[in-house]
Amino acid sequence: MGVKERRALEKELRRKQILDAARKLLFQTGMKAISINKIAAEAELGVGTIYFYYKNKEEIFAALQEEGLKLLFKEIEKIYKEKKPADEKIREMGFIYLEFTTEKKDYFDIISYFLSSSEVIFPPNLKAQIDLSGNKIISLISSTVDEGIKDGLFKHVDSRRFSIMFWGTIHGLVQFRKLKNTILHGDNHKEIYQYAIDGLVDGLYSK
Repeated sequence: MGVKERRALEKELRRKQILDAARKLLFQTGMKAISINKIAAEAELGVGTIYFYYKNKEEIFAALQEEGLKLLFKEIEKIYKEKKPADEKIREMGFIYLEFTTEKKDYFDIISYFLSSSEVIFPPNLKAQIDLSGNKIISLISSTVDEGIKDGLFKHVDSRRFSIMFWGTIHGLVQFRKLKNTILHGDNHKEIYQYAIDGLVDGLYSK
């Protein structure tokens, strides 16, 4: 490994240290109680090192959220590129999200934390940056719906609005998993999740 590659790897490891520390603190204390000093202490790095990579804590948490959205995008993109009917792809996209919530739980928890926050946490420039990552996912789902319309499988619908509704529905249903001992007592969460996806896709079919 050359000097250039070693330095790039070191930078990547530093960023990971910072993001891991910030993620841990977020779920321990909430964002308001976190400072750059606390992140530096948790990461066992100097405050100056943190500022070398990020201007403020908002940038750090924006990076965390973007990281998760990019990972999710890659998984959904794999499905989008498959040579399959659009309805199969959409169903798979729904279940890859459910898989993401368990296999990439740390990232999912970050996304959920900021989605459920009633406050405006990020300044406009960072909010736009994060939303761009989310919009890329919506665009993949939307493009899949458009494929189905073009192939005559689906009726003409507003593909973007459907995609927003689709992601909003499955994200909400994931949260219901916490209610297995109350609302879902005696029922199967995965079966309800499948029922919802089937219902949404069935509503797309041409009559």
